[in-house]
Amino acid sequence: MASPKAPDIEDRKASSVSASGLASEDDAAVLAKLGYKQELRRNFTMIEIFGIAFSIMGLLPSIASTLVYSIPAGPAGMVWGWFLASGFIFIVGLAMADLGSSMPTSGGLYWWTHFFSSPATRNPLSFLVGYSNTLGLVGGLCSIDYGFSLMFLSVIVIARDGNWTPSNGVIYATFLGCVLCHGILASIMSKIMGKLQTLFVVMNFILIAATVIALPIGAKNRRNDGHYIFAQTENLTTWPTGWAFMLSWLSPIWTIGAFDSCVHMSEECVNAANAVPAGILMSIGSCWLFGLIIMIVLAATISPDLESVTGSKFGQPMAQIYYDAIGKSGTMGLMSLLFVVQFLMGISILVAASRQTWAFSRDGALPFSSFFRPISQRFGYIPLRAIWGCVFLAAVLGLLSLIAPAAAQALFSLAVAGNNLAWGTPIFARVVWGQRKFKPGPFYTGDRFSVPIAWIAIAFLIFGIVLSMFPVGGPNPTPQSMNYTVVINVAVWGGSMSYYYLNARKWFTGPKITIAADDLTEEQQVAIREEGLDIQKN
Repeated sequence: MASPKAPDIEDRKASSVSASGLASEDDAAVLAKLGYKQELRRNFTMIEIFGIAFSIMGLLPSIASTLVYSIPAGPAGMVWGWFLASGFIFIVGLAMADLGSSMPTSGGLYWWTHFFSSPATRNPLSFLVGYSNTLGLVGGLCSIDYGFSLMFLSVIVIARDGNWTPSNGVIYATFLGCVLCHGILASIMSKIMGKLQTLFVVMNFILIAATVIALPIGAKNRRNDGHYIFAQTENLTTWPTGWAFMLSWLSPIWTIGAFDSCVHMSEECVNAANAVPAGILMSIGSCWLFGLIIMIVLAATISPDLESVTGSKFGQPMAQIYYDAIGKSGTMGLMSLLFVVQFLMGISILVAASRQTWAFSRDGALPFSSFFRPISQRFGYIPLRAIWGCVFLAAVLGLLSLIAPAAAQALFSLAVAGNNLAWGTPIFARVVWGQRKFKPGPFYTGDRFSVPIAWIAIAFLIFGIVLSMFPVGGPNPTPQSMNYTVVINVAVWGGSMSYYYLNARKWFTGPKITIAADDLTEEQQVAIREEGLDIQKN
């Protein structure tokens, strides 16, 4: 006699978890299984989810910003360092794609950590991952916008033939203007933000095509041969040559570091269980392939006097490579296109960072969570306050650039070490404590390969954290050349854990259920509470 009531319960549940016009019932139902009601509008297609990750990676601008890591190892380090590190990053993407297809939610990394971890570790680890990921994304925004300011100002330096050097104050003013512009654009363009990702991808490929065509033509009389490109090693550091080669891996590690944005956009994506893993793997795979092509072209056209390139008067090795091949006018044109694409990267990462910030505040973990939690219907069902919270934090953190470039770079390293920890912890929690709880989604690497892939990903992410903390120039660094990454990241991780054990442990219980208790069956409520999740009374 219970069966006549079932349709009524299902109808009530569907109407509650899927707000009118925000999502299909299927997408809302997948999210409801994770305990969340649909609050964001699903505007993004699979291609657009790929687009936001690929746009944040900003392949050529990111390579240009990180040549200081790869050039010291010589052309072979540039090419093979990119190829090998990108392969390992793809393995990390496979491990994350397994999780993203199974449980697509904006707060995925800390949600997965809480779900898979043991009862004794789930709350502190989830708290740590949430803070590390949130600050890592804001650190990525700082890094991208700081890179934009350097590229933008380098065009002025080139125009003045190297006879002007921007002060730290000028750099910060440019950085601040860029961050504020991103905040405005991310706020008012929400309804077309998905479509804009396609434009951003096109702009990236235009820049890539222009570079790989112009450089070989411009350097046709002095192109390097195949042996030089693929076999010539150098060592411009005081580290052993082998370790200088490993440090060249930092270029792809820095560049291909935004694929988790697909996870953070999953509650705004149509058919997220398929689109999220596809976006992750397509963005990494595209950067692996096209990044290798770019590195080969750069190695073929770079001046053999590598020290003159890294010490360019223009302040950017990429500007010197352009200048040597295509002259002043061509360099100004391509560097201008370069900083335009870099600007577009900043918009995309601010969108992703704001979604993680909003998701973490939805679960009450951030200071002023109740302030950042509301969704703005007026601006298109977006977390408007979270966007401007990220903008404000980035503007404050960017003040470090007024102290010294080393201090700024250390802070921006949160985008590597902080995110590596945030990516690796849920993968580790799954294979150590939660493998029996894991239920594959539409994308799955299979019972035979999934766990080995996860362990390889964990090992590489740990290696990446260690690598990012080494002084690039060599041992015995000066205060100016010291890599302060270890200081910044340990402060973040230690501060997060101190905050948790001194205060947050009293109230933080992990992700909260935001669908009404009345819309859950009794069995669902019991299962949810057994997982340690709270059900909000609406």
